[in-house]
Amino acid sequence: MARLGSDLPDPGRTPGRRHGILLVSLSCLPVLGAVSLAPIQPQMQDAFADTPGVDILVPLTVTAPALMIGALALVAGRVIDRVGRIRLLTVALVVYSLFGVAPFFLDSLPLIVASRLGVGVAEAAIMTCCTTLIADYFEGTERARWFGLQVVFTSLSAVVFIGAGGALAQNDWRFPFWLYTVGILFAIIAPLVLWQPRSTATVHRTGAPVHWRPLLVPLAVTLFGGAVFYAPIVQIPITLDAVGVDNAGTIGAVSAVVAVATALAAFTFGRVSGAGPKVLLPIAFGASGVGLAMVGLAATPLLVAAGGIVASAGCGLLLPTLLLAVVSDLDFAQRARGTGAWTAAMFSGEFASPLVVVALGAVFGGLGSALVAFGAAAVLLAVLVPTLAAFPDVKAPSHS
Repeated sequence: MARLGSDLPDPGRTPGRRHGILLVSLSCLPVLGAVSLAPIQPQMQDAFADTPGVDILVPLTVTAPALMIGALALVAGRVIDRVGRIRLLTVALVVYSLFGVAPFFLDSLPLIVASRLGVGVAEAAIMTCCTTLIADYFEGTERARWFGLQVVFTSLSAVVFIGAGGALAQNDWRFPFWLYTVGILFAIIAPLVLWQPRSTATVHRTGAPVHWRPLLVPLAVTLFGGAVFYAPIVQIPITLDAVGVDNAGTIGAVSAVVAVATALAAFTFGRVSGAGPKVLLPIAFGASGVGLAMVGLAATPLLVAAGGIVASAGCGLLLPTLLLAVVSDLDFAQRARGTGAWTAAMFSGEFASPLVVVALGAVFGGLGSALVAFGAAAVLLAVLVPTLAAFPDVKAPSHS
């Protein structure tokens, strides 16, 4: 793989902490799209009670962006190669704000859902650009550290955004949509701080096609990993309610602790990434699977919380390991498409996660049994990963 200096048009521009922090902060914007609206769903259902299909359309306002990221992230990777990372990122941030704020002014629930699809299109570009630029700017253990911090920031931002959405909705359920104006602020900052690692014309002259066959297994594992990652986030509040916790504050506190467990595990990734995916993925999937089974078997809130912490700690290690496994061997001209494919697989898995749990519940008889079955599948994959040739048994070098 080419060294960092050969990828940058100006060797004097050295990526540093402020570039990494900006990129991982931008990566939190899709989280804003997913969780800030969760607290206002009951109010939206009341506001549009006379709209046909309200019970389906209101949840779609939360899940539609993730669906679009899963559908379009690979396309975003191809567009990045044509127009450049910074240009697409800047345009996507403006589009993100325009579609994000639109529901404040809309009186039609179907139009609000349509605007959420527009947010998802922008988020597909933002997430792919940010992850690609992290891989462009940083090498070896530094790249691994920033991939881990990307999960740290997104996990902790979920707690902040849920609280912000709930606070803004106290007087009017439409107010949380103003949070999306942050995209305009970032659209001003990003082009001033970041730079295009190489001219688009150079990429077209030297870019090689992506060899997809070696990536198929890692991407398939990422699809499943996305479903595993999202399971604690969605299912722990439901499970707490099932064991008798009906206090929103308590549910929120447990969800916050679980998010912190994800962040703490991801924070260690830069230190342990050298062990390689054949070591880290079995640990991550194993912990996630055991934790999900604990949640499924739990009869008390304390046991639900304990299982959630174990599962989320595994998930915190899971995401950056999968990402590094996919993008580490891609050169500059292939990286955007590879990152787009990973992002598509990841968010498709997240979108499918609740559907998988519902299907397993129908087969095995309830939510608890579904989570045990889901956890068992994750543990089985943990056992199988070391046998997969797609994950070489090599340690990550300090330089790519």
